[in-house]
Amino acid sequence: MSSGGTSNATPGQRLPTLEDVAAVAGVSRATVSRVINGIRNVDPQLHEVVWNAVAQTGYVPNRAARSLVTRRTGTVALVVSDSETHDDDPFMSRFFADPYFGRVVGGLMSVLRPKGIQLALLMVGTPDAHARLVGDLRQGQLDGAVLLSMYAEDTLPRLLADAGVAAVMIGRPARPMPLSYVDLANDAGGAFAAGHLVARGCQRIGMISGPVDVPASHDRSTGFRQALARHGHAYIPSVAGNFTHDSGEQAMRHLLAGNPGLDGVFVANDLMATGALAALREADLRVPDDIAVVGFDDSSAALAARPPLTTIRHPLEDMAAQGARLLLARVDDPELRVTSAIFEPTLVVRGSA
Repeated sequence: MSSGGTSNATPGQRLPTLEDVAAVAGVSRATVSRVINGIRNVDPQLHEVVWNAVAQTGYVPNRAARSLVTRRTGTVALVVSDSETHDDDPFMSRFFADPYFGRVVGGLMSVLRPKGIQLALLMVGTPDAHARLVGDLRQGQLDGAVLLSMYAEDTLPRLLADAGVAAVMIGRPARPMPLSYVDLANDAGGAFAAGHLVARGCQRIGMISGPVDVPASHDRSTGFRQALARHGHAYIPSVAGNFTHDSGEQAMRHLLAGNPGLDGVFVANDLMATGALAALREADLRVPDDIAVVGFDDSSAALAARPPLTTIRHPLEDMAAQGARLLLARVDDPELRVTSAIFEPTLVVRGSA
């Protein structure tokens, strides 16, 4: 196999070869070739040794030659399926502003990069775009897809499941279907938030939920309500946002207008919680002295908030990394059964509650 170029090569500098990698790894050229091409029956310990040598030498596999051997492209897609995604949609700016998406990309790349696999970002928001994606996966234009589905009525998860292509969802499907996924025990996170507010002595508690038809939002709200019911809180006033700062600010204003005596609030993600803090400052309410605020995600927004947010830790990087592993396993063996991996949340206490 011939080698490609490296980004740090200088004019006249010899590009690293398979033989260079083999020498650094202390294995045969054939072993290096088998590892790089993803061929089975190689000692798993040798994989790490070889890929470390690849990184050390700066060797870049020739993707065209590699794909002829493996019938793979060396590319998987992070697919964001949203009902209104198009070039001038506000969702595009939200994608790059919301810490959620960057954390997913970071987790995926932690697994894909060491294996020399590229990640393509695809925004698909129409039936035609869904069909093209499924066609690309069936025809081998992509090795697999990690799906972020943004709305409950999304048809793409079912299309992927019916096509039998290599795909994994981050977050469970809205309806049961044979599609692998990685998720958080969101209901347990909501319960943690409820328990913390009760332990602080909050008596008049409200909630800013996410969209009511999104599975993660539904589970967080359900866990929160059920835990508070066990503490005697039969009714929790709630206003729904859409996981953005502005929607959290607006929801907090509505919540205060109908419930002026609130002394605690659970907000279903950190971005909305930063908006809620802005509305509370506008209302001259001190956090946490007058009202305690608990967010969800433990994103960079939680640390940047003033005061810093008490929040529920959502280990997105670890979840995305596991999603990448499940996807690559399915690419390697299409007969593997679909599977799930559920991560547990934790409470992170800071200044807001």
